[in-house]
Amino acid sequence: MISVNNVTLRIGKKALFEDVNIKFTEGNCYGVIGANGAGKSTFLRILSGDLETTSGTIVITPGQRLSVLEQDHFKYDDYSVMDTVIMGNARLYEIMKEKDAIYAKEDFSDEDGIRVSDLEAEFAEMDGWEAESNAAMLLNGLGIDTDFHYSTMKDLDGSLKVKVLLAKALFGNPDILLLDEPTNHLDLDAIAWLEDFLIDFENTVIVVSHDRYFLNKVCTHTADIDYNKISLFAGNYDFWYQSSQLALRQQQAANKKAEEKRKELLEFIQRFSANVAKSKQTTSRKKMLEKLNVEEIQPSSRRYPGIIFTPNREVGNKILEVKGLKASVDGETLFSDVNFQIEKGDKVAFLSRDPRAMTALFEIIMGRRKPDAGDYDWGQTITTAYLPLDNSEFFETDLNLVDWLCQWSNDSSEIYLKLHSPIAAQNSFILALAPMPSTVSVSRIPKFFNLYKLRPKPSL
Repeated sequence: MISVNNVTLRIGKKALFEDVNIKFTEGNCYGVIGANGAGKSTFLRILSGDLETTSGTIVITPGQRLSVLEQDHFKYDDYSVMDTVIMGNARLYEIMKEKDAIYAKEDFSDEDGIRVSDLEAEFAEMDGWEAESNAAMLLNGLGIDTDFHYSTMKDLDGSLKVKVLLAKALFGNPDILLLDEPTNHLDLDAIAWLEDFLIDFENTVIVVSHDRYFLNKVCTHTADIDYNKISLFAGNYDFWYQSSQLALRQQQAANKKAEEKRKELLEFIQRFSANVAKSKQTTSRKKMLEKLNVEEIQPSSRRYPGIIFTPNREVGNKILEVKGLKASVDGETLFSDVNFQIEKGDKVAFLSRDPRAMTALFEIIMGRRKPDAGDYDWGQTITTAYLPLDNSEFFETDLNLVDWLCQWSNDSSEIYLKLHSPIAAQNSFILALAPMPSTVSVSRIPKFFNLYKLRPKPSL
């Protein structure tokens, strides 16, 4: 268990948290949510001991081991992938290295014999003989081929390094697991594997994520950072969101009697509980019902950004028709004989294990690349916008942000561009998902792009 006792954190004059008291117990997965800048990652740094609080204490049950998903992708560049994962259990790794050093000695003394005997006993007790096979299981589960298991970390690309660091955090069955954005840069298969791993994990998990589908799948509780406090709810993200919306509606109907509010909330929780898939969530929800206090549930203070695409005209039934498309690179076929038709109202997601194939398909249908075979036909009423994987070409300019956005807008006023911005796919992505200070309108594009291009999904 990890307890947060009267914790306050001030940065300058601003209080990020005030008098936070919360307990994270064994067998539960806690999703930490909050608006951008609310302090989610900061809170995890406090729990890990990486950041000092202004006041208050963090208490971990004596003898329990805490593991953290590290964010420095270059820290282990001089180590092998296998060693990096096993370092997730620091004591086990120390024993392995000390044993190896003693056995390598040419003048092996009696003292060395006694020492290595003690190390071997501790090593066996920690399941050390299974360390490499356990590490390999984690790596394989995350989609890292066996050929890479003994490679040096510096030889891996960024996406593989992320997976190795995640395997390191999961290694050795830690008592408390802290995960900050664990699904970033993971493919769908790796995310599905991680979801299953965490659902079956029997110890304490505290996770920050902007992926609400992931939070819904794995979390038994939701810790909401709002109003400089952290409020704990029994249930996943959907339960928190819907209960928060219900609280907002009840607040707006201020004349409703408290008993009527309580009845409405109870009915909502009971309906929601009927849809809970996992037994851990069901049990948590029943405990919540026993302690329910309607006055404790507050509507969120968040303001949710919207991405609104307004078409210039009503579209026809035909959106896009693709016939027999084929693409290759350097003689390697990416895809062939691709046929599909998209009609009005369809919403389509394209999936591929090869990102080159996805890029090639979109480049072709946007007219930026010629196919090896086949053709495509957009409907007569269709206009298109495109956000490419590599969008750096859009930002190779010294224009300030407002002037840059004017290139895609019929209304070039600064107020319109700041408030609406459904100008093109790339514009909406930046303005809707990356809340900006007012001074950014005069920023030069290269500087702005470096600051905001990797902003995450909308806040939870």
